[in-house]
Amino acid sequence: MRKVRWLILSAVSVAAGAVQAQGSQGTAPAAPSATQTPALRSSPGLRLHRLPDDAIPAFMEADSIEGDPDSDLTLTGNAQVRRIDGVIKGDRINYRKDTGEVDVQGSARMMRDGTLVTGPNAKFNVDKYSGEVEKPNFWMGATGGFAVAEHADIFSKSQMRLHTVTYSGCACETPSWYIKANTVDIDFDENEGVARNGVLYFKDVPILASPYMTFPVKKERKSGFLMPTYGTTSQGGFDLSVPYYLNLAPNYDMTIQPRYFSKRGLQLGGEFRYLGPSYAGTLNGTYLADDHVTGEDRWMYWWRHQQQFSHGFYADWDVAKVSDDDYFRDISQLGLNQASTTYLPQRARVGWGSQYWSAYAQVYKYQTLQDPEAPLVPPYDKVPELYLRGARYDWGGFDVDWTSTAVRFSIPTVGGVRQGPQGDRLQSYPTVSYPIVKPGWFIVPKAGVNYTQYQTDWYGRDWLRLNSGTSAAGTSAGYPRSQSRTVPIMSLDTGLIFERDTSLFGKASTQTLEPRLYYLYVPYRDQSKLPVYDTSLADFSFSQAFEENIYTGGWDRIANANQLTAALTTRWLDANTGFERLSLSVAQRLYFADQKVTLPGETPRENVRSDFLVGASAALTDTLTTEVAGQYNPYDNNWSRGLVSARWTPQRLTTVAVSYRYQRDPQPGVAYQPQGQNQVSLALQWPFSKRWYGVGRVDYSLRSGPSSTIANTTDSPRVTQAIAGLEYKGDCCWVGRVVYQRYAVSATDANSAVFLQLELTGLGSLGTDPMNLLNRSIPGYSRITPPVPAGTTFERYE
Repeated sequence: MRKVRWLILSAVSVAAGAVQAQGSQGTAPAAPSATQTPALRSSPGLRLHRLPDDAIPAFMEADSIEGDPDSDLTLTGNAQVRRIDGVIKGDRINYRKDTGEVDVQGSARMMRDGTLVTGPNAKFNVDKYSGEVEKPNFWMGATGGFAVAEHADIFSKSQMRLHTVTYSGCACETPSWYIKANTVDIDFDENEGVARNGVLYFKDVPILASPYMTFPVKKERKSGFLMPTYGTTSQGGFDLSVPYYLNLAPNYDMTIQPRYFSKRGLQLGGEFRYLGPSYAGTLNGTYLADDHVTGEDRWMYWWRHQQQFSHGFYADWDVAKVSDDDYFRDISQLGLNQASTTYLPQRARVGWGSQYWSAYAQVYKYQTLQDPEAPLVPPYDKVPELYLRGARYDWGGFDVDWTSTAVRFSIPTVGGVRQGPQGDRLQSYPTVSYPIVKPGWFIVPKAGVNYTQYQTDWYGRDWLRLNSGTSAAGTSAGYPRSQSRTVPIMSLDTGLIFERDTSLFGKASTQTLEPRLYYLYVPYRDQSKLPVYDTSLADFSFSQAFEENIYTGGWDRIANANQLTAALTTRWLDANTGFERLSLSVAQRLYFADQKVTLPGETPRENVRSDFLVGASAALTDTLTTEVAGQYNPYDNNWSRGLVSARWTPQRLTTVAVSYRYQRDPQPGVAYQPQGQNQVSLALQWPFSKRWYGVGRVDYSLRSGPSSTIANTTDSPRVTQAIAGLEYKGDCCWVGRVVYQRYAVSATDANSAVFLQLELTGLGSLGTDPMNLLNRSIPGYSRITPPVPAGTTFERYE
């Protein structure tokens, strides 16, 4: 039988075509002149074309078509009615063009916006988008889910109701999970599916029942309950939260999170996110009334905001506060070791920037969370800080920079006891350099003058320990209230870069040899009576070896210098890709003058040579990388600092990382240097079989003996963090995880947590998600279920 095709246009579209034809006959387009070049037109690419509902043509095809094209048509054998907004197929289709009613008999098949509906019979109105389908099967292209029902009522383009439904987002032939419900109402415009009297089955076993369940029907946000999370910690006991998500608008949303701790009580928390053309921010907060352990109200808030104004002006703030010092040690988000939080910012800033100038004014305060076993001196608050910088590069070959700050420093009291002096600091530092950069070499001379003015309230105390052993011991006798310092700083930075062709591990490579010399001269200025607000001794490293000052932070101390830093680096680069296979570096600083400027309690350097800095990194194979770095003292014949690490990734979902870190204890009585470190870490992700995977990490501190920075405390070898877990990849659409974590929350206490999670592809996860914990703790960790690629509007197009 010969297949018949018909194209039926509506009266509106035919009339529009006739008017267009008459217009084209009356006025012909002008031909381009000989000198006129045809303009290029941008192509919109593949896009959707929307037509009015009363102007959509219909294309019909069948083995035979009978009837009047203007009223009733009967399509028999491989019949289909196709419009731009949908497709209807069946063995036999009766189509009334005047009313838009379609009666499909046998193998009904309807497609719209990626959603496919099949059934034995269907009645549908293509103009009103309403109808009914017997025993339908649904495939939702936007989410990959499908549903089977006894009956479906279609009310409009976006709304339908399914009766006696089984739904699953698992694409397997035999889904591992599904939901059974008496009815399911689907609203595509609202992106919501509502299942009444629904039961969630996993492996044919009911695991969750609810009289009212909602789920998204498109890959878009929707309001509703999120999957509950639960776990257990030693500080809070059994931990259960049931978050509710509010999709308030396209540019802002909110999550309300009630959370129950079996040891502490009920906490209410929330997160509000917003985004606009010139602003963005996040507001978090929690409140726990009458903690069952402490008997106090516990709360936290954190607000971050960025705002852009016209003409280069902007504002931002980052404000956080908690009810007490132990909040994060007692109450942390599952999977996040927030117990290590020491300082919470309370900062607000208004600024401006242009091509050459930038400026801001800010207030920067902190909340210091004290550990009774390891008390801290709180940092100074800046109330306020004014900043101005002007910079211009390649200005006749010169680079010019001028930075100025004015700060009022205030330090909080601890237990009513003052912790240091307070005052104002004005600092200005103009510099000029003339970089000469050529192929294979560079030389950069630079000069500047640092001016600083102080107004200090000493409160009668000998904060800098200058009067010890004198008749004025303990007092501020001889400490000036107003003082200034002017220090010229001059440097010369130069280097060479050589290259040669060679081979490494049997592969063609390019080797570089990069010697570098950096000379710095800073004359001595007596700074012993200047206060110390925000300055500390910097760690000696490859980057710091080429800095102008051995101190970091502010400019309360500028070390005198007459020194030369010499460094040598060589690299082996793959000749074809440029990938760095091997790198070796060594550096040392030579001193031509003794150190005279120190921080309070610091022992000045007397050696004429610094420690050696050595470093090496290598990609020994495509799967094994290593790194070695160290700081060696040639006088004591000891290592001041060291790092040895290696990472092996032979295949996907397999990684082993091991590292050893060492840092020598600071000088006795010096509180501004970090505490020493001596720690071994091992992290891994390893497949035991095609379905079982192990994950783990251990951080073990080897420190022992009395602490150099904490009075009356003793360090002993211990595990500072331990993570152990198992992941099971199910046969289809599910993953199970169990993860145990133990981490230190103070100098003497630790917290333990257990995470249980059942991940159902296409639905969500039951339990507590440990992904943040694993991604942060295990280098190279990969999910055993790769992310599903984003779909398109043209999925399942027929």
